[in-house]
Amino acid sequence: MLTPVLILLVIHGMVGGADVLVNHEWRERLPSRKEARPEQALHSARELVFGILFGGMAWLQWGGLLAWAIAALMLVEISISLCDTLLEDRTRRLSALERTMHVLLFINFGAYNARLVPVLVEWHTLPTGFTIVHHGALTWMLTALSVASLAWCVRDGLSYRALGKDGRKEKLSPLMG
Repeated sequence: MLTPVLILLVIHGMVGGADVLVNHEWRERLPSRKEARPEQALHSARELVFGILFGGMAWLQWGGLLAWAIAALMLVEISISLCDTLLEDRTRRLSALERTMHVLLFINFGAYNARLVPVLVEWHTLPTGFTIVHHGALTWMLTALSVASLAWCVRDGLSYRALGKDGRKEKLSPLMG
């Protein structure tokens, strides 16, 4: 029951990583654009969530109340992605490639969450605690995606900090005005 979720997470990591490298880094050069500072903060936060999720799902079964932590991560991720989408629409024009990748990521997000809910319901019935697990090659792929996500979280966080050296303050959420 968990294997399809892990496969969809690997796909998500690969498409998301390609989006970051091709669109954010190469085409748009977001880490060097002052106007992209709020977007960099959101990207850093999302990368932290996925770093935890990839690594946590690769190596752990989240029993009992801990299953709610995975559900909370999913809610945080969708909140960040919605804010990021609204912010991007206000601050820059996305290429057809970037828009397409984002749509694919949102579709995949729905797919793995639909498959994840029954897993979390099952895990919730277990005693609260972590159980170490191993899913063969999927564990190693998710571990690599976790390390890459956490590294990019730091990189985008440092970019956010460097872009703010002029003392400017801006709102991170487009919902705040």
